Amino acid sequence: MPFTLAAPGHSELVIKKSRFLGCVEPVSGREQAVARVAELRAQHPDARHVCWALMAGGHSAANDDGEPGGTAGRPMLDVLRHQDLEGVLATVVRYFGGVKLGAGGLVRAYTDAVAQALRGVDRVPLIRMRVLQITVPYAFEGVLRREVEAYGGVIEDVRHGAGVEMRVELAEDAATSLVSRIDDATLGRAVWG
Repeated sequence: MPFTLAAPGHSELVIKKSRFLGCVEPVSGREQAVARVAELRAQHPDARHVCWALMAGGHSAANDDGEPGGTAGRPMLDVLRHQDLEGVLATVVRYFGGVKLGAGGLVRAYTDAVAQALRGVDRVPLIRMRVLQITVPYAFEGVLRREVEAYGGVIEDVRHGAGVEMRVELAEDAATSLVSRIDDATLGRAVWG
């Protein structure tokens, strides 16, 4: 089961005079992540690198920001994948201390900065949601409302016309059971759209 973060986490490492400021935080998608990276660049104008990795919406991205290829963004992304995180941006701001760390040293530094930032941050299970559109005869409106509530669904919209049309959001893993239960309760008169 994938997880997201309840709140941001931070770390600070100093390795051979270079300072690594790590941050992990929940984001809604790539647009928010890119905006956050731009904020960090503005907050740290003297930093040599602002490397980042993103896992959001099934999409992943990694950026080495001038570090040797594969030594920053990809290792950071691997930490997020290993922790089964989704909807999370990892960033590391590096202030260069004048001593080169080599490829292995960079990989360790960026990996450790993200891993340390994740320490103590609460992980929240990410529940995939599904939206259902249901139309039933008026006589079944009460039954429909009770079943949706019993399955932990939320009625987002109700329209009364030739029948009762509802838009319902609920956990994806409960959707199949709810559909079956409503079909039985309405004697097959529910129309799904």
